[in-house]
Amino acid sequence: MRLAVFLSPRHALRIASAAEQLGFEYALAPEGFRGDAVSVLGAAAAVTTRITLASGLMQAPPRSPVLTALTAATLDELSGGRFHLGLGVSAAEVSRGWYGVQIERPLSWLREYVEVVRAALSGAPVRYAGDHWRLPPDNSDDDAAVAHLRAIEPRPQLPILLGGVGPRAIELAGAIADGWIGAFCSPERIAWAMDHVRAGRRSAGLDLDGFRVLPSVPIGVGPDPEAAAVGLRPYYANFLALGRGAGAYATVATIMGYGEHVQQVHHLVSIGDRAAAAEAVPLELIQRTALLGDETTIAARMGEYAAAGVTTLGLTVLAPGFDDQLCTLRVAARARALAQGVRS
Repeated sequence: MRLAVFLSPRHALRIASAAEQLGFEYALAPEGFRGDAVSVLGAAAAVTTRITLASGLMQAPPRSPVLTALTAATLDELSGGRFHLGLGVSAAEVSRGWYGVQIERPLSWLREYVEVVRAALSGAPVRYAGDHWRLPPDNSDDDAAVAHLRAIEPRPQLPILLGGVGPRAIELAGAIADGWIGAFCSPERIAWAMDHVRAGRRSAGLDLDGFRVLPSVPIGVGPDPEAAAVGLRPYYANFLALGRGAGAYATVATIMGYGEHVQQVHHLVSIGDRAAAAEAVPLELIQRTALLGDETTIAARMGEYAAAGVTTLGLTVLAPGFDDQLCTLRVAARARALAQGVRS
């Protein structure tokens, strides 16, 4: 099992460089509340030479699939062939509220989106007639331009990773993508998700060979779980409150047995008391879905994720300062060495 780090705009370039020096496989830029992925990755491409760069996840609703393909091809060119495209549909309330995009049947919408992206990355003119996407559009005049990426050498096999929380979304990732990026994942949930990944792969006549399983797992370093979890609590409260306490992540936490806590967190966020909401996140939920403690404890937990099927463990580092973030990466690197039975 390899390691990855999710970048935020603050300290992103120094963290990407440090992760490369520590032997991390990926540096990923998420998108949404803290920044866009493209700006961070373009800058990271200029200060790194080996580490794979990926969007994790680039939000599909505000971008047409051809624009996404053009962006992916450009980032791949800038990074010397080191870019992987991570895509997500976004939560329904984000798609509507932020981007004004109402998506009916999001899984079929995303399937067609990926097909158009791949068609554009092939370097051929893009002609596509689907239920959600039609290029060129119907009844267009004879002067309608056909999308055709000419300026950059095509890379048809550029890896695409899809985000997903529910079983059908995970099966779709297995069927049409090169990897799956998950969130709020305990090792037990990874094992559950792998059943759906395999189902998707089988439906496409594929096996797991080369398929990437890359969950985003928060990490907190400290002498004990309570101390290590302090900096993670606002992150959990924010995600649990999405969708008015009924979003995808809240649903996962509810299935895990924390429904009452989810509703309490949502209520506190709704009245503007985010500090209390963070305190209301149960420690047990954080322990089950994060890496907490010292390097020995974290190493044992990494072993559980590897056994469940993770190929690359994506670390969400929430310490605010660069020095603390760097310390966390170094602890994670040593923990991985311990987990593999190798002295760092």
